Amino acid sequence: MSEVRRRAGGRAARVALREAPLAVDTRPIRPGMSGGGFRPLSPGQVTDVIDAAYTMLEEFGMGQATPEIIQLVTAAGGRMDDSGRLRFPRALVERIATDVACKEFVLHGLDPDKSVEIGGDRVHFATSGAAVLMLDHETQRFRHSTLADLYDCSRVADVLDNIHIFIRTVVPRDLEGAHTIDINTAYATMAGTTKPIGTSMFMPDSVPDVVAMFDMVAGGEGEFRKRPFCIANNTFVVPPLRFAEDSALCLPVQARLGVPITLLSAGQAGATSPAALAGSLAQALAECLAALTVVNLAQPGAPATMGLWPFVSDLRTGAMSGGSGEEAIISAAAAQVVNALGLPSSTAAGMADSKIVDAQAGHEKANAITLAANAGGNVIHESAGMLASLLGCSLEALVVDNDMLGAIMRTVRGIEVTPETLSLDVIRDVIHGPGHYLGHSQTLGIMQTEYIYPEVGDRLSPDDWVDAGATSVSERAHARVSRILAEHHPDHIDPATDAAIRERFDIRLARR
Repeated sequence: MSEVRRRAGGRAARVALREAPLAVDTRPIRPGMSGGGFRPLSPGQVTDVIDAAYTMLEEFGMGQATPEIIQLVTAAGGRMDDSGRLRFPRALVERIATDVACKEFVLHGLDPDKSVEIGGDRVHFATSGAAVLMLDHETQRFRHSTLADLYDCSRVADVLDNIHIFIRTVVPRDLEGAHTIDINTAYATMAGTTKPIGTSMFMPDSVPDVVAMFDMVAGGEGEFRKRPFCIANNTFVVPPLRFAEDSALCLPVQARLGVPITLLSAGQAGATSPAALAGSLAQALAECLAALTVVNLAQPGAPATMGLWPFVSDLRTGAMSGGSGEEAIISAAAAQVVNALGLPSSTAAGMADSKIVDAQAGHEKANAITLAANAGGNVIHESAGMLASLLGCSLEALVVDNDMLGAIMRTVRGIEVTPETLSLDVIRDVIHGPGHYLGHSQTLGIMQTEYIYPEVGDRLSPDDWVDAGATSVSERAHARVSRILAEHHPDHIDPATDAAIRERFDIRLARR
């Protein structure tokens, strides 16, 4: 009986410690932990991929360059060839990548404590996507996504600790017109969270208005540039090696207005990039280096991440396969190659092919995100919420994936080996004492700083699980989402500022 009492007392102490809040710098995981331990490519292979990318830009160039891009590049030594392709001299691209481009920057949160430093080998998890379908929270059936869905995604992500950056997840299909969509997407993303955010802008004319709205929230004209809290996903390329006109027109405008940019190339292997993974990787790198050159010719040192997102096809059908092993390894390689250049890296992982929150979604996401994180990807997009190869998004998936991201970040942290952690004195105490470690001071002392615990994941015994209702992780996530939607109503935008924004811009999200 005395042994039972000792064990029970130890459990009570552990529960009390686990429920006590920790300062950020003492938590077992936190944003920006160092990755890079996983290297899918050898140093020689990294060099080969980089050389191939430089060769493509010098010998093949980029098609469909806008007049401003042509002017910027030719003034710096590039040239237009007889087929109308813009050639980038290797020396120019290398100089930009090595000596001019931003190597790290802070993406601020509207809550300063949630700001993140992007670059080096620091790992952050972000949402992202342009899903056109939402797995409805109530019916659990897909329907067209709306502006309200985007806002709900933002406020759910706001309370999930392991999602560090909230980037636009769904397209508001209840809106029409590029400018209306751009303004409202930026607003709804910002209104739901105090974390750093990201959005997309389809038209260059939208960029000044979005920045003006951000200035109003930041405190006045020019304030957003001082503390940028939003990164723009810019899919500037139509692979292979052609600029996408509207997005390319946005690049210099975003750079000059101080908007951090994800330079995003998303070729699909076997369709718009080579089926050979090495070739697909090299093409994506070439395309992103072209955009990096343009951005830095327009605004030297503009904050930007190299968004190599080489997608993979199921070559039997040609359909995208976001949850494949090939996608996992090429995403990790993309992070490794960009980090080798010393540039901020952005890659996509977590693009499950499964349509629901199930075992398939779990293993597809965990495989890809674990590799990308351990390869040192600075911003890992699509890491939570996405289903159906990016066609769909789910609030329940955000919650379940948050648990997964915590476990993955713990693998990034690794194991610290010191005289203290080798625990010789602790082992001596136990073998000559109680014979177990449950109540030892070391166990109590590190249970929060060494271990993490899931929010909706189940660790009960089978009997206890049945007593607790025998729920699935999807059901527990559904209950968690219901509580967040009912209780969490962010109010970080001052009402007077919000009214001024609504007076100036056509904001379609209801005030409530």
